[in-house]
Amino acid sequence: MSQWKQIQQLEIKYLEQVDYLYDDNFPMEIRQVLSDWIESQDWDMAANHESMATVLLRNLLSELDRECSQENNFLRRHNLKNIIKQLQIKYKAYPLLMAGVISTSLKEERRIIATASIQEQGPLEKSMQNSVAFERQKNMDNRLAVIRSNVQMLDQAVKCLEDMQDDFDFRFRTIQSRDPVDRNTELMKHEVSRLQEMLNNLDLKRKENLSKMSDVIKEIDALIASQLNPELMEWKRRQQINCIGGPLLTGLDQLQNWFTLTAQSLFQMKHQLDKLGQLILKVSYASDPISLQRPQLEEQVKYLIDHLIKSSFVVEKQPWMPTHPQKPLIIKPGVQFTTKVRLLVKLPEVDYQLKVKTIFDKDLPPGRVRRQFFILTSTHKVMDVEESSNGCLSVEFRHLQLKEKKYVNGTKVNEGPLSVMEELHSLSFEAQFNILGINIDLETCSFPLVVSSSLSQLSGCWASIMWYNLLTDKPRNLGFFASPPQASWGQLSEVLSWQFSTFTGRGLNREQLCMLGEKLMGQQASHNECQVSWSKFCKENIPGKPFSFWMWLDSILELIKKHLLPIWNDNCIMGFVSKETERACLKDKEPGTFLLRFSESHLGGITFTWVKQSDSGEAKLISVEPYTKSRLSALPFANIIRDYKVIVDGEVPENPLKFLYPDIPKDESFRRHYNSQQSKVFPYISSTWIPISTLQ
Repeated sequence: MSQWKQIQQLEIKYLEQVDYLYDDNFPMEIRQVLSDWIESQDWDMAANHESMATVLLRNLLSELDRECSQENNFLRRHNLKNIIKQLQIKYKAYPLLMAGVISTSLKEERRIIATASIQEQGPLEKSMQNSVAFERQKNMDNRLAVIRSNVQMLDQAVKCLEDMQDDFDFRFRTIQSRDPVDRNTELMKHEVSRLQEMLNNLDLKRKENLSKMSDVIKEIDALIASQLNPELMEWKRRQQINCIGGPLLTGLDQLQNWFTLTAQSLFQMKHQLDKLGQLILKVSYASDPISLQRPQLEEQVKYLIDHLIKSSFVVEKQPWMPTHPQKPLIIKPGVQFTTKVRLLVKLPEVDYQLKVKTIFDKDLPPGRVRRQFFILTSTHKVMDVEESSNGCLSVEFRHLQLKEKKYVNGTKVNEGPLSVMEELHSLSFEAQFNILGINIDLETCSFPLVVSSSLSQLSGCWASIMWYNLLTDKPRNLGFFASPPQASWGQLSEVLSWQFSTFTGRGLNREQLCMLGEKLMGQQASHNECQVSWSKFCKENIPGKPFSFWMWLDSILELIKKHLLPIWNDNCIMGFVSKETERACLKDKEPGTFLLRFSESHLGGITFTWVKQSDSGEAKLISVEPYTKSRLSALPFANIIRDYKVIVDGEVPENPLKFLYPDIPKDESFRRHYNSQQSKVFPYISSTWIPISTLQ
């Protein structure tokens, strides 16, 4: 069944999540009309190769043109034409962006399908989809609308104040221009009295406006502290969870809108205060409230502008290597990596030259790490307005590379106390600019990085990234692994399931996670609150085995991804089954019933166990030696199951595998995965490899 058909069969609560994936960047109409074609393309690879992305964009538009020409419904044909036009405008110059959008959508669909197959969501995923968030957003929108309205009314009030002052100034100058002889007349006394009344009203209006300004500034300050900053922190936490395979990261455009509206209100108030400063140049007097209160209000507004813009400087895309797009925050020296920063506040002018500088391991405490690195490529780049981010400034560094320092100040770098995978680094970004007379120093940093010296270290480095981002939201806790905290099994099991849904398209069910928990912690794993140490997860060997739990699990992930993906996603592999559970499943089954499970004694191995009836009539379970990547590279696993033979006491070989557990005929489950293509080696006849075991 195609992925899109699986999506359409989901419950409404999951369909709502799917609906959130699609917007003008990737309309759902395209997904519906070209579902089979889209799923048959390699969007992951295209997202990292511009030439391939360009070809796929051209083919996508061609497929849409074809569908449009065949469409009889006028309205639908009209919509398709508009979509084609929008895609050409949006992606013609940015084919990589299109490939990335589609790749992300397909991955998120697979994650939603995997989540739906598990009866209960984990605590992390539930927290990412909190229903209270919608109410918070509504409250934020309402508060911003009130603030914007109050700022607009202050504009009118300042204009009214200016008109009152102009009237007063005109009358005052008129009286001043009168002949001194006329100043003691009754008419003149009446004019002076009227002028004093105008001054009193002007003073009252100035106080009233300044009081309203103070109230609005307090409301903006409270909004930033109580809602805007927490929303930004929550987005960054969701970004951490997304980095380790969690739900799709959304909400940045919404944050940008809130930051921009808040900034626009502050910019407007700065102009209003500047206007008041101009007014007192014309008319001022003893105890003038503008002279007394304006400096303090202006300092408050400047502080809020400075704080808001600094907070809005974020890492939109955490550092990642195009060679390993699903494992961000791991960098290898000499291999290019990419990252992107964005300013969430739309600036009132477009000619700002924001030059961003990247710095690796800025202000790193001495002795913290054993290795030191520097950025080999250009470290400066100018931010530009990006159409896809609704006009905000952003910059993407696509070709950064690290190089290790072998010597520092002429001395060879010594080894530090931590292993490579526990050694955390940082990538910082800095920029400076001036707006409305305010000098602003921008600085932000990536989440902690792990620098892998070789591909063999990649597995351990990824374990570090998962552990860190699961258990802390501190952005630069580089000493985290000096004393790493424990994780609850409830948290850890959810992240492990995400690894399978991210890398293979299908997460783990409750029974599979239970087996993993028992393997890691024993029978106590039935409780989600059981604590797992970092050392037990990744550093200590499994009792009686020469490898750790994570090394064993990650080798299975690699095996599925490279050799077993179709049959894994077709749910043919039971996978994580203890030998006790295996016996309980098969002991009462018909002879020839078999199941597929991952080996507990081999790294990256899969075996099958089948039921054989003994001479006494009892069920006997037999398991074949596990198949690893070296053997599966030569022969597809589905073909092994189809062609497998057993020789018993020299008799005619036969295939003992008849029914996939619980009772599905073997060919019914595996036929579509058989590779029956014959090699043509004319004039020779072709040969076939047949796996055979011998039983005594």
